[in-house]
Amino acid sequence: MKSKILMFLLLPLGMFAQTGAVVVWQEDFDDEELDPNVWNYELGNGCPDICGWGNNERQIYTKNNHRIEDGYLIITAKKEDSTYTSTRITTKGKREFKYGRMEARAKVPTGKGIWPAFWMLGSNIGEVGWPRSGEIDILEYVGRQPDTVYTTLHLPAGYGDNGFSKQTRMEDVEEGFHTYAIDWSPEKIDFLVDNKKVYGYSVDAKTEENWPFDQPFYFILNVAVGGNFGGPEVDDSIFPQEYIVDYVRVYKME
Repeated sequence: MKSKILMFLLLPLGMFAQTGAVVVWQEDFDDEELDPNVWNYELGNGCPDICGWGNNERQIYTKNNHRIEDGYLIITAKKEDSTYTSTRITTKGKREFKYGRMEARAKVPTGKGIWPAFWMLGSNIGEVGWPRSGEIDILEYVGRQPDTVYTTLHLPAGYGDNGFSKQTRMEDVEEGFHTYAIDWSPEKIDFLVDNKKVYGYSVDAKTEENWPFDQPFYFILNVAVGGNFGGPEVDDSIFPQEYIVDYVRVYKME
């Protein structure tokens, strides 16, 4: 098993570079299986409540499209006969956080039709629905648009195609591992790729419409196929594709 301690010690922490920044939770995928006390599986195609998971996605989520190997979570998107399969996991109700740095180190899959993500939803989504719950997309990559990373917020004041979003040109995003993070405080949310700020969001006066971010959120890791954002065209020759996640960490100031 690889050592992750050195990587942690060498990691720049942006606004958390001050002494006193601590890891309050981490998932290093060092066990043989996902911990059921931490992770939930979301299965199927979203029907009947939210078919296509709200985006006309083409995959079916299973418990069998992932593995843990050498300290990495590997989610594999496949085409099996005429069916696309993948994995989607969440920490809803088990690990939820408000404020701090939320970070993952990951290597994205590639190819037209692939859509990996590392994102968060407000824990009150069951009570208020989406987008009132808020959504924080720390990483989205779509294979139809190479060399580009998306970072986006969805909230009542702007969601879907009108979300608060930034496309960042990143010519080496398909090569190796990169870190994707937010620095989230009561005043703002800054998005970072490889510890460089790429987008920031803040408001002059908070309302329920423009700031649903003073509450806990939970993590989601998944690979979608096709859909409104992933694109209607899917290149079947790319499969299988692997989304490899090294770790997920949450840092806060003491």
